[in-house]
Amino acid sequence: MSLSRQLSGFVADLKFEDLPSAVVDRAKGVTLQALSSALVAHDMPATHQALAIMREEEAGGAGIATALCSGEKFTKAGAAFVNAEMIFAGGKWDTFRMLTHPGIAIMPAALAAAEATGCSGKTFLIAIAAAYEVMERMASEFIPTVMSRGFHAGPVFGIFGAAIAAAKIHGLDADQINGAIAQCVNLASGNLEGIRSGGRSLREGGAVRNALLAVALAKHGIPGGETTLEGEAGFYHSYTGNNLGQLRYSFTGLNRTDLTKITEGLGQDWIFLETLYRIYSTAGYNIAHVDVTAKLCEEHDIAYADIDRIEAVVNWLETLYPSPAFPVRVIEHPPRVGSTQYFSAYGAVTSGYPLLRGGQPAPGETDPPEVLELMNRITLIPMAHRTLFGPRVTVFTKDGRGFTREGTGREFIWNFEDEADRIRPIASGLAITPERFEGLIDACRTLEQAETAWEPLILLTIPA
Repeated sequence: MSLSRQLSGFVADLKFEDLPSAVVDRAKGVTLQALSSALVAHDMPATHQALAIMREEEAGGAGIATALCSGEKFTKAGAAFVNAEMIFAGGKWDTFRMLTHPGIAIMPAALAAAEATGCSGKTFLIAIAAAYEVMERMASEFIPTVMSRGFHAGPVFGIFGAAIAAAKIHGLDADQINGAIAQCVNLASGNLEGIRSGGRSLREGGAVRNALLAVALAKHGIPGGETTLEGEAGFYHSYTGNNLGQLRYSFTGLNRTDLTKITEGLGQDWIFLETLYRIYSTAGYNIAHVDVTAKLCEEHDIAYADIDRIEAVVNWLETLYPSPAFPVRVIEHPPRVGSTQYFSAYGAVTSGYPLLRGGQPAPGETDPPEVLELMNRITLIPMAHRTLFGPRVTVFTKDGRGFTREGTGREFIWNFEDEADRIRPIASGLAITPERFEGLIDACRTLEQAETAWEPLILLTIPA
């Protein structure tokens, strides 16, 4: 069978009983993470812009789907666009292999479909698990190569996750899901040049609108083709330059993969469980530097006054964002506010980073002067085969000693209760009360018991 047939059959046949408990737990966690990000962004400029665009675009239309936090009604595509832009603006994303953020696309599509169908919490969780698994399998080995061709892997792969979530909730059969995947190939888009030249590129917000169009086309029986992913002129040829698995860049250093690996162990080995939480509102490659450095200093009782310098060995692709072919971020000398060294210094000085602060703050009184000084004594050392998001941090003290901690790349992979504990401190900065936020956490925790998924998930984000 073609790749799309194998993926569509898996999605169509997937039942709640097929989901391992860890997968159900992760589906609840990514739901909470996305909704929390939207709550953080409820009053941000990007949210107001998205709402204004849809009010104008859909003036006079009948709305059947709800925008998070505001409660305004739009079409499914309109609400999904607003919710994607809101989740993106909040900065509390989930992350898969640095350069894709599945929840920004998947969650808005799933919420719109859930509201339109009135589906149960179990159906919602099945759709989330299926969407993440398909999207991440499709993206896994190909992300750096796609980025090196000028595409942005987030929306390019995100459209498939969003379409799978909506298709599963709407009850499409295997043939229709195959058609939706094929139409996503026609509608996938995303480019890097805008962010390289001072713009704010349309990302997952556009992907989720196109995903819902792909699902609608498939639902009404429009065929999409059989080999749209692996064919000679198909998705992988177009976005990676070939359909043979040849890679220009990879996180592991290997320059070849096999397209058949995309579906290998499907339904048994859940790559979805690699999804991590970007708890701090900064680029994913910075998050581990905060916690790994903080834990190292705590373990050895190292204070700011004791530190001579810090060195961090990192995956080389983390120092050339978004791609070695088109870097807009390199190792910065001298470091600046928002650099990796800045976040590492925050971890050493304060044992964390403020959860309600964005990734690009302006220097000011809220930055401890010790952080701004120490970041200039931190060195990043790129390494080709280093674990992604797993820096090896060494703190050299003024008395001549050195202390090292190895990051694993799994520091931000948690179960639901850990996720709830880590995200809970944002409650003080949200439009809803801490009690209402606690209700949202509990709604995610017990989602499989909900008769209708959308009501607690959406309505609890709206101030009472």
